[in-house]
Amino acid sequence: MAASRNSGLLALGGIALAALLAVVGHLGVDGLDPWSLTVSDYAVSDRGGAIDSAMVVLAVATAVLLPALRRLRRARAVEVLLAAWIGGLLLAAVVPTNEPGLPMDAAAYVHRYASVAAFLALPVGGWLLADRLPAGTARWVRRFAVVSLLLAAAMVWSAYPGDRVLLGLVERLLILAEVALLGTVAATLTTVTPARGASAGGPLR
Repeated sequence: MAASRNSGLLALGGIALAALLAVVGHLGVDGLDPWSLTVSDYAVSDRGGAIDSAMVVLAVATAVLLPALRRLRRARAVEVLLAAWIGGLLLAAVVPTNEPGLPMDAAAYVHRYASVAAFLALPVGGWLLADRLPAGTARWVRRFAVVSLLLAAAMVWSAYPGDRVLLGLVERLLILAEVALLGTVAATLTTVTPARGASAGGPLR
């Protein structure tokens, strides 16, 4: 349907813009180590700047997909998980973490757990959605979901017993995998149309 294709195109544009803003945000901050410091550490050094804007744009790009996904079976569970991803991104953008090297305060904990909720919700939602997508797309969505969950586990290990070793690198790989998952879903909506009966829960073709 035309509406689904338009949603996919708008989402892809938003994802591309968010990626560009994230790169600009990294280039605009000097003196930080991307291997060990997280994206949030960069964002707090430039409050309201490009990285915060990237999170908001990515949340909006995801929200654009929701009406198109609502027609699919299991859409309610997927919608809830994508809403958690969207809400986590927006909350993380609004509530900053602490400056690198400072003790965590209440806002930093809110930021951390909003980010954790977002990082976990998207791959689980993608996995649930995959069985309603064309076979080739479903395989990629599941791969990105599994890689995302493995990287999330690696990030937890690094943040606690791993003494933050390569924490920044692992987080950026995690973000890359999750954005790739989201982009794959958006791209699919630009090239396929619902089969007959899709409104009653049939797969996309």
